[in-house]
Amino acid sequence: MKKVADYQTIVEIFTRFRKENAEPKGELEHTNAFTLLVAVVLSAQSTDVGVNMATRKLFQVADTPEKMLELGEERLIPYIKTIGLYKNKARNVIKLSGLLMEKFDGQVPSSREALESLPGVGRKTANVVLNMWFKHPAQAVDTHIFRVGNRTGIAPGKDVMEVERAIEDRIPAEFQQHAHHWLILHGRYVCKARKPNCEECIIGELCALNGV
Repeated sequence: MKKVADYQTIVEIFTRFRKENAEPKGELEHTNAFTLLVAVVLSAQSTDVGVNMATRKLFQVADTPEKMLELGEERLIPYIKTIGLYKNKARNVIKLSGLLMEKFDGQVPSSREALESLPGVGRKTANVVLNMWFKHPAQAVDTHIFRVGNRTGIAPGKDVMEVERAIEDRIPAEFQQHAHHWLILHGRYVCKARKPNCEECIIGELCALNGV
């Protein structure tokens, strides 16, 4: 049976994460809530690096729902053509911009339900926006967090919802705000999918992967 990290182990793990990086940041470039929302929508099945390369020019001309609607779908596409599924994403960005103007006075809403009512916005996207912009302790579980949560025993689960609940239930409140960024960055740069870099891992001896 896979070992699950106990409370004291989890506290020590996140204490180490916090000591190494007290204020972890998401890597998607943005200037306001709207550009963050668009960047996260564009990032589905794409890398943050690739999205940033596309949005640097895009956000210079369209950084509000009004400006995005003025740009329109056809003129939006050339900016994001290097991103996977760009046609569908362009359609969603224009539609969500219209709904923001129509239903939310041009403002990005701060509730998960309202965010998920927008085209192209699922639970993970909503949680990223809630966490990064509105400072809610929402947990956006991507492939990195799913892997790290299960490997380490911090937040085991059979699917992303189970891992999300495990993070909320098992990680102390003082670490909740930054938990998903610490886990994403750890999974992206240390606890990699094919070859985890255990030799340089700051939580190596605390990890269930190593039999603790």
